[in-house]
Amino acid sequence: MLTENRNVKQEPGGRRRWFESDRLELIVWYGAPGAVEGFQLCHDRPDGKHALTWRSPSGFTYDRVNTGDTNPFKNETPVLLPDGIAPWTELTALFRTEAAQIDGPLRELILARLQARS
Repeated sequence: MLTENRNVKQEPGGRRRWFESDRLELIVWYGAPGAVEGFQLCHDRPDGKHALTWRSPSGFTYDRVNTGDTNPFKNETPVLLPDGIAPWTELTALFRTEAAQIDGPLRELILARLQARS
């Protein structure tokens, strides 16, 4: 089940919420008036961690997460690299299973965006 991390570093001009479970991470970005500006679902696949990102108004991107930690003497910043077509049905089902404890309006907004694409 996704549970919210309460101590998330905030950036000026908006707010972030971060949720985690064993199978999924969800980051939600809010604008100044409190409206959802975007979200990111991170999940593991056999070929590594991936991120499905939705931002208003640009829409969805699907990327592989390059952790950057290939050298034990450097701690490099992770980067997102384009990685083909998102597994819409799989991600929608996974989110539906993991999101039962997220507040209803946020859960429904994310599900609506995912279902529009699957």
